[in-house]
Amino acid sequence: MRRSSRPLAAVIAFLTFLGLLLPVGATAATAGAGPLPSVVPRPQAMARLGPDVVVPREVRVVYGDGVDRPTRDLIASVLRRAGAKRLRGGYGPQLTVTVGRIADASVAAALRAAGGRVPGELPAEGYALAARGGAVALAGADADGTYYAAQTLRQLITGARRIASVSVVDHPLMPLRGVIEGFYGSPWTHAERMDQLAFYGDVKMNTYVYAPKDDPYHREKWREPYPADQLAQLGELVRQAVGHHVRFTFALSPGNSLCYSAPAEFTALRAKLGAMYDLGVRSFSVPLDDISYTRWNCDADRAAYGEPSQRAAGEAQADLLNRVQKEFLDAREGTAPLQTVPTEYGDVTDTAYKRALRERLDPRVEIMWTGTDVVPPRITVADATRAAAVWGRRVFVWDNYPVNDYGQAEGRLLLAPYDAREAGLHQQLSGLVLNPMNQAAASKVALFGGADFAWNDTGYDPDRTWRAAAAYLAGDDPDPATVSALLAFFDTQHLAPTFGTGPWQPQAPQLAARLAEFRHHWDAGPRRAALNALRPSATLLATASATLRAGVADRGFVADSAPWLDALALWGRAFLRTLDALGARLDGNTSQATRWFAEASSLAGQAGRIRTIPGETRPEGPVRVADGVLDTFLAAAPGLGTAGARPKG
Repeated sequence: MRRSSRPLAAVIAFLTFLGLLLPVGATAATAGAGPLPSVVPRPQAMARLGPDVVVPREVRVVYGDGVDRPTRDLIASVLRRAGAKRLRGGYGPQLTVTVGRIADASVAAALRAAGGRVPGELPAEGYALAARGGAVALAGADADGTYYAAQTLRQLITGARRIASVSVVDHPLMPLRGVIEGFYGSPWTHAERMDQLAFYGDVKMNTYVYAPKDDPYHREKWREPYPADQLAQLGELVRQAVGHHVRFTFALSPGNSLCYSAPAEFTALRAKLGAMYDLGVRSFSVPLDDISYTRWNCDADRAAYGEPSQRAAGEAQADLLNRVQKEFLDAREGTAPLQTVPTEYGDVTDTAYKRALRERLDPRVEIMWTGTDVVPPRITVADATRAAAVWGRRVFVWDNYPVNDYGQAEGRLLLAPYDAREAGLHQQLSGLVLNPMNQAAASKVALFGGADFAWNDTGYDPDRTWRAAAAYLAGDDPDPATVSALLAFFDTQHLAPTFGTGPWQPQAPQLAARLAEFRHHWDAGPRRAALNALRPSATLLATASATLRAGVADRGFVADSAPWLDALALWGRAFLRTLDALGARLDGNTSQATRWFAEASSLAGQAGRIRTIPGETRPEGPVRVADGVLDTFLAAAPGLGTAGARPKG
């Protein structure tokens, strides 16, 4: 039964009256207003209202109708982290937090009382938030928006018993934002997926597509039901997704062996999807990528569609997908439109295959597209516009970053910021999902950026979000030394390859800039000053591994990065020894310099023999750390200053 909003209205009226009687100093911090806090994803609008709100030991929390349990639990967690010891209803506490739907007049009144703005129209998943004096109000357009308001409140804690006094009006620009577990190699573990789904809630991603290529029941054994234990785990994932306001999309990829014309095949497909529906799944995908469309899997398809061809493949696929949409999804309550990955997914060339799908496929079906290549160096608005034209609908981007399951990514973690995707893409896309690495926790660095971009591509700043990702991994109240060490480590894993010979993001640009500056000052002199200026960079790399192992809160990240951290420690020591050797040479101690250069070479050799974790990723190989930058410098260092005129040391 729906509860009456009259008690809530009375509370708000009393709160507003009380706020007029209290002096400002009674409920606000005495410190100055200060800068705006960093919130990820970046809100559409955020403004400072005044000094930080003080969080007393006892806080009144008033909920409107429709606030779900996950949102209530999150609010309680945030307030306790801010210093509240007791949360209750009724009158008395100096701080009241009101949470509900913006359509509720009482919640809107609380928002105004807290200094917030009630927008005339708030899109789906949007919210407004305000905190001032003795009031905090969170008002969502819907249940998702209310949850996202709570996620923003989590990031407004500015210190012990302090919440930033701000007004926020916010909503996402892309309707679908998230991750597709679509890589080859070792799938994520159940624990990793559970952790990922919680992370998606934190960064306001609303989509997870379950499509691991090496899950046999997803692809090769698509007709067979999941074993009971795996089915139970999938059910737990669905519940975890719901608890963090994430849509769990189940993908089934039958294309390698499917006979499109056989009635028994569609029966098997419907039964497999039906089992997932019974678990609570309401979003489905039938991807048809990475298959051959120049052959049929049965004679019946040749009889139905003719000899294999692009056009025939498109017609057969469209017929299958239309049946899934109309006969399976339309017959069940609460389902989202079907998604698919076409066989031609990485270009904008119009073909007979694309024309067949464009002309024949139900317009509701979402088509995924990876850009102008499998791993594109950039995605522009013009690219997406052309893709929409050839597919006859706005496309849903499957972005192959930071996935590392291909040869050019051997031995690499891809930790560069999410970048080279053009602002304004939200106008041409139905959504964006990133394909991550086999290393789940390490993928969070790039996923952080993808979440920010998909929410607000027009306000996206890659460097800002990169730094925010480091702070997130470091944990609540992050240690600056840990954040600095993370950013230094990220820089050594900055190279982002394509399927071609050149990367779309360079390796170790920050370190490369420091080494270039060193060479300039070394050549110009004085050389001792050049060495002294470079040493902090070497020390940071040499100590970063130990700092991260001790200070990073996300232990999964440390585990994923273990071989790279082992190698980084050795490379860092080699870097320091190389600087020692150069210093010894400046002192005229040639024999000591020779010994230290040899020690640095030995350390670099040890680092180069460290390999990726067996079975963790495909392909396996030696780990790469700032390759082409640090190793090149260390190899060239013994030759520095040995020929020509030498500036004074």
